[in-house]
Amino acid sequence: MATKYIFVTGGVTSSLGKGIISASLAKLLQARGFSVTIQKFDPYINIDPGTLNPYEHGECYVTEDGAETDLDLGHYERFLNVPTSQANNVTTGRIYYNVIMQEREGAYLGKTVQVIPHITDEIKRRMLLLGETGEYDIVITEIGGCVGDIESLPFVEAVRQLRWELGVNETCVIHLTLVPYLKAAGELKTKPTQHSVRDLSEAGVQPDILVCRSEYPIPMDLRKKIALFCNVKQNSVIESLDAETIYDVPLLMRKEKLDERVISKLKLPHKADPELETWKEFLGRLKNPTAEVKIGLVGKYVELPDAYKSIVEAFIHSGAANECKVNLKWFQSENITNENVAATLQGLDGILVAPGFGERGFKGKMEAIRFARESKIPFFGICLGMQCAAVEFARNVLGLQGANSTEMDNDTPHPIIDLMESQKEITQKGGTMRLGAYACELKKGSKAYAIYGKSKISERHRHRYEFNNQYLQAFEEAGMMATGINPETGLVEVIELQNHPWFVAAQYHPELKSTVLNPHPLFTKFVKAAMNYTQSK
Repeated sequence: MATKYIFVTGGVTSSLGKGIISASLAKLLQARGFSVTIQKFDPYINIDPGTLNPYEHGECYVTEDGAETDLDLGHYERFLNVPTSQANNVTTGRIYYNVIMQEREGAYLGKTVQVIPHITDEIKRRMLLLGETGEYDIVITEIGGCVGDIESLPFVEAVRQLRWELGVNETCVIHLTLVPYLKAAGELKTKPTQHSVRDLSEAGVQPDILVCRSEYPIPMDLRKKIALFCNVKQNSVIESLDAETIYDVPLLMRKEKLDERVISKLKLPHKADPELETWKEFLGRLKNPTAEVKIGLVGKYVELPDAYKSIVEAFIHSGAANECKVNLKWFQSENITNENVAATLQGLDGILVAPGFGERGFKGKMEAIRFARESKIPFFGICLGMQCAAVEFARNVLGLQGANSTEMDNDTPHPIIDLMESQKEITQKGGTMRLGAYACELKKGSKAYAIYGKSKISERHRHRYEFNNQYLQAFEEAGMMATGINPETGLVEVIELQNHPWFVAAQYHPELKSTVLNPHPLFTKFVKAAMNYTQSK
């Protein structure tokens, strides 16, 4: 069977949930036995989101092969339990960069390089790339931004050309739109949807299916009206109501028969009904917890929860695995001081210190860690959280005054965290960190080994600075053990504190590998430790 292509566009407003709809549809098709992947095309000029402030675009998600990508790829992996790669996220910046580099090499033989055909040809090449591997029956392409935006026009044009070239039953366009409720008039309004579809049609693309986001159910007469004005079949006007959790959306879309409409449009063989039993079991545990814990997330981007999206979702997966409701409490690390730390963090069953870059909020993170260490509250540090734990230990246990990370203080007398030699010559910021999956060996008998149940693991990284092994002996003599080591470089990946119920910190990002079907063991055991702590109070 030739690979089929589904394109998901959005209109009226951004943040309607194209990523969740794409992931949910992919889940339903996967549950029917098809092999599916999803890719995201982003209309911004950055080559990748690696240099974007998390407040701009939420977290930067890292794939196994070290690509810094959009956070929607996290949803794809969490729903499908299949890793994504560099090929699954493409930006306008990447497209133009490739075309310009080819032009510099003389690939266009002196021709004038233009948006059509050169930019659109490159977009089409990238849209078909995953399909040409032969690994997938269906490739879903989510196009970021809104139809009608100047920057997304080349993508829509590429879709128009591809539909023409591939043939009528090889592609399907799903347009996500908003049906707002006007309180004053007391009714749902279809006009924004009509305008949005008209914009898409003017660009030469007629949608096959409309997914209408709404706060209220859309009655049949309104669906008829939308179908009539938007040139789609009535049973292809699909309602998408606000859900209690994003993990409900596949079941809601199944009820609305979104997968059946797609199968019919693409003339796909009708395989068995979707196998969603394990998904339903997960939802059952998620919605009927038997215990509850309060976990503090200490970070510097807490005003925008999307900045820590994968961590939040990992807590949902691990909470469900423990049949425990995880109540996350957010703490801005800049506001935590030696004087207020005990009052601020009292009553928590666990403390997680989040990743981040730069000096802002560094001291507050260390105060939170000192409090967790001294009060014997379960503690979990990720990336910068692990580096803060090392610096805090050096200062307050080993008595090394002025101990620091050279990221925060280049002239520190005790560079507990330092740049690797290979990083010292780098001047470019984008894509130059230690990125992607690296091996790690866990010491037998350690807490980390017990958590994973094996000695060889692989985890994803995104950082520049490393633990300075010159201090390792002093740390271990004082009870802070390095229990995870990179076998090739000898770099420290996991530290844990002896004589503490649960104090584990990792240099890597475990949250990136947590999925619905495979909750991450570090998060699962951290939630379990918090449950034990709350029972022992």
